[in-house]
Amino acid sequence: MARLPRRLAHGEEASLVEHLDELRTRLIISLGAVVVLFIITYAFRDTIIGWLSKPLPDGQKPITLAPTEPFTTSFNVAFYAAIALAIPVLVWQLWAFLAPAFEEQHQRTVFHLVIVATVLLAIGMAFAFWVVLPAAIPFLLNFDSDLYNAQVRAKDYYSFAIVTILACGLLFELPIFILGLVRLGIISASSLRSNRRIGLGICIIIVVLLPGVDLVTTTLEAIPVLLLFEGSIWAAVFFEKRWARQGVLPGEPLAE
Repeated sequence: MARLPRRLAHGEEASLVEHLDELRTRLIISLGAVVVLFIITYAFRDTIIGWLSKPLPDGQKPITLAPTEPFTTSFNVAFYAAIALAIPVLVWQLWAFLAPAFEEQHQRTVFHLVIVATVLLAIGMAFAFWVVLPAAIPFLLNFDSDLYNAQVRAKDYYSFAIVTILACGLLFELPIFILGLVRLGIISASSLRSNRRIGLGICIIIVVLLPGVDLVTTTLEAIPVLLLFEGSIWAAVFFEKRWARQGVLPGEPLAE
């Protein structure tokens, strides 16, 4: 059984073997967390699948077309649910391994950044589950209903739901991505403001490339992304002024 790894202090020397041993231990902890959570999610797979099936019309159950499809579909749903629940553990293990590379005064900043990114990911996934899917699925299934006998295949439906939830979660990381570019000096708040239309156009293109080609899904995904982009501009203005007061240039480390 792997022991709990000790996080190295900044500047503390360690051999390559010690680094590899720490990495191996943290990977084992991460894998163990996923396995334990998978056992739980698989035990409650009927509840999870029931939640994902709520946007479907009343009484409709997805169909399966292959002997192995019921098992593989339930397995995949439980596995991705376990990954989602394990994100805090995975992120913490990654941060604990990389933290010694940062100076002590920077570790708190990066730690807060990781916390905010995790929260934004959770909010994005919740937004997809409670807002996007309940509006998009009925629209898609009822589109030209007089022309088609719409049948929902389990494999395709749950894959669509999972990808949509994960994609929305990643979209909500937009402020972290933009602030990171500003901090590195690649872009500035003034360039973001002067090229706002281009930025909004890029956001719309990204949303259009996501799963769900219908107007409802695209619109519901685009609204928060555009709001987050606008909020990112004002956040960049705020932090640039704060960094300027500290006498820190873009790309330079923050002062203690």
